[in-house]
Amino acid sequence: MYNSKIIGLGKYVPDNVVTNDDLSKMMDTNDAWIQERTGIKERRWVKPGSGDTTSVMGVKAAKIAIERAGIDKDDIDFIVFATLSPDYYFPGPGVFVQKELDIKTVGALDVRNQCSGFVYALSVADNFIKTGMYKNVLVIGSELHSHGLDKTDRGRGVSVIFGDGAGAAVLTREEDNSKGILSTHLHSQGEYAEELVVKAPGMGTRWVTDILAENNPEDESYFPYMNGQFVFKNAVVRFSEVINEGLKKNNLKVDDINMLIPHQANLRIAQFIQNKFKLSDDQVFNNIQKYGNTTAASIPIALTEAWEEGKIKEGDTVVLAAFGSGFTWGSVIIKW
Repeated sequence: MYNSKIIGLGKYVPDNVVTNDDLSKMMDTNDAWIQERTGIKERRWVKPGSGDTTSVMGVKAAKIAIERAGIDKDDIDFIVFATLSPDYYFPGPGVFVQKELDIKTVGALDVRNQCSGFVYALSVADNFIKTGMYKNVLVIGSELHSHGLDKTDRGRGVSVIFGDGAGAAVLTREEDNSKGILSTHLHSQGEYAEELVVKAPGMGTRWVTDILAENNPEDESYFPYMNGQFVFKNAVVRFSEVINEGLKKNNLKVDDINMLIPHQANLRIAQFIQNKFKLSDDQVFNNIQKYGNTTAASIPIALTEAWEEGKIKEGDTVVLAAFGSGFTWGSVIIKW
């Protein structure tokens, strides 16, 4: 069997910067409150009418990743697109990437695992490559949260956290099994699925016709709900478990980690994990301060920036870890 390795990375974020002070003009909040609880200073939100959508941002990131990979777009054999904010209820954005990149009629798969979406998507791509089914797989994480947030006092606890953006990676075959993605580890705990959720529109609960018929201005079911403290407590436990699981699988120790890139959910979670594992600032990469939580896009954006800044080098052991809605979580261990 082959390993898979990342040969190209790219990212895209909208130009529109929204600071905490900007949010204080929309809702009852302030910079100090947001930074204390989340570590976020600003985020990027798509301007209505700009043309940016989840798939468009994914395409922009993908073009950079493909160019850096040094391959032609027609060398891509398969597309995996992770998002919770697709352009349409259906079809998913993967097929729009295939169309906009003008790639031959390759398969396109959409992954709906929210904050752990990119980790799950990498695992899918990795296993397709390992088995020899595909040679080059394009993996994208992209989110457009801002158009679906409740930007009133009612929604401030959630809306201040999220930002828009996209990241992409090109994976290819690696015959040296000591390099590339060494292992992936995926988990879920559905009993807590409704602790972080958007309930409507959904066929099983309330569909668009129900919402329109009731015309209830107090209906919050189509806005994100999060039990923040409960999510935080579970996240720090699952992050630790799944990082240790990956290290143990590959006979690695914490000291072997050159770079940990956690999902950018909350800077306080990342700092907790850093302290628990006794990692230095040089061993952990965070950029939530600039972009907020971009869900499935957060790890590929951070991974791209860390690589661009020279913080990931050949031979480094890189650990990706995520936890989010579902509850779903996972890790990826990479020998760069």
